Amino acid sequence: MTEKKEAPAIIKNDFHRKLYLHGAYIFGALVVAILFIVFLIYLVLKPTKPQFTLQDITLNAFNVTSATTLTSNFQVTLSSRNPNARVGIYYDKIDIYASYRRQQITLPTMLPASYQGHKDVTIWSPYLFGNDVPMAPDLAVSLNEDETAGTVPINIKAIGRVRFKVGTYISPRYMMNVNCPTYITFGSNNNGGYAINPAVKYALDVGCTVEV
Repeated sequence: MTEKKEAPAIIKNDFHRKLYLHGAYIFGALVVAILFIVFLIYLVLKPTKPQFTLQDITLNAFNVTSATTLTSNFQVTLSSRNPNARVGIYYDKIDIYASYRRQQITLPTMLPASYQGHKDVTIWSPYLFGNDVPMAPDLAVSLNEDETAGTVPINIKAIGRVRFKVGTYISPRYMMNVNCPTYITFGSNNNGGYAINPAVKYALDVGCTVEV
């Protein structure tokens, strides 16, 4: 009996398949090694979250328009500092708004996307509006009491997504929550602000809590 020989085409296809798989394994190993090295560099540098400061608030309107509705108009100056010497920060999306005793009292204002280099400082001055915002009855009572006392607690909050850049590596997006607690004063207690036409500006320089 004569021994059957494998067809040359089959041998050639099998060789190409093995060569392709070998190349794919090598490429995959290189990608994993590069990502691992970048990840180690990222861990060694230990990116620090940005530092936010509420510099001032200009109060243009703050009126209880009915028993349980509030109209307010602010302009705030908010600064962010990147404390990292080798890590950049991408601010992909940030919404900023004002709240009173945990209730949002203005619409969110979106800040423009930006990149912050090493040790850089970014300053935003958005306007925050809330027209005839409904309030819970107990909050309306608290607000009337606070205004009568001359001191109203206000929180300027920002919610957004950030990414960290180390060399050519850019991290996934992380949620960021910023909270800047402060007070606005009225009547005889208004010793922290000064009049600008019909508005009142409060110089604050308040540190904010940041969660990433």
